[in-house]
Amino acid sequence: MTVHFIGAGPGAPDLITVRGRDLVARCPVCLYAGSLVNDEILKHCPPGARVINTAPMSLDEIAAEFEQAHSTDQDVARLHSGDLSVWSALGEQIRRLDAFGIPYTVTPGVPAFAAASAALQRELTLPEVAQSVVLTRTSGRASAMPEGETLKTFAASGATLAIHLSIHVLDRVVSELTPHYGPDCPVAVVYRASWPEERIVQGTLETIEAMVAAANTDGQIERTALILVGKVLGSEDFRESALYDPDYQRRFRGREGL
Repeated sequence: MTVHFIGAGPGAPDLITVRGRDLVARCPVCLYAGSLVNDEILKHCPPGARVINTAPMSLDEIAAEFEQAHSTDQDVARLHSGDLSVWSALGEQIRRLDAFGIPYTVTPGVPAFAAASAALQRELTLPEVAQSVVLTRTSGRASAMPEGETLKTFAASGATLAIHLSIHVLDRVVSELTPHYGPDCPVAVVYRASWPEERIVQGTLETIEAMVAAANTDGQIERTALILVGKVLGSEDFRESALYDPDYQRRFRGREGL
């Protein structure tokens, strides 16, 4: 018996990996984060599967489901939204499994920031503009930020920022970033990237608060909206990379005479 942790992707049911889909299809037990995982993915579960929404459950209750499946020798598909490498509570679950002696695997998924980048049709790193992407968040009830991991610290680098779980403090995000990036720095707020209800609001640090307020009269842009900040979102005159430069020889190019 094995617990298979699976990144279900950002929302669109066809953005789960083939490996993830196949694991769901063969597991007689499926635990999924119901508030974030698209229900369409559950159609891959085999007939008669035990399907459990973990949204209202505690860690102890989830662990009890793992133990029950283990006692009956039933594999578990554990579905999380996006990718499991960040903010997935993977660490605390596998710590329980290690204590129980239950084996597990981890299958990656498409993360929200990648889906947002695709929705914007923008690369988040550009030559001589930004070569780093910082995935971060602000402090919340569930988890405080460690000392030193502040927006001001990350902003000092000039990197592209992908700020999660922070749309409710957009005003604070703007005030902390503006001294470093300038009021004209491009900003994009992407809500539910890849879902049918996806929304995109694009502006600058100076205008984004008013633009989001105007676009959010129904109150739907909340919680899972991602804030992207950085000059790459508006750069058009950046230098082309050397990757495809005709005069650049690299290991796999094999161009004669270079």
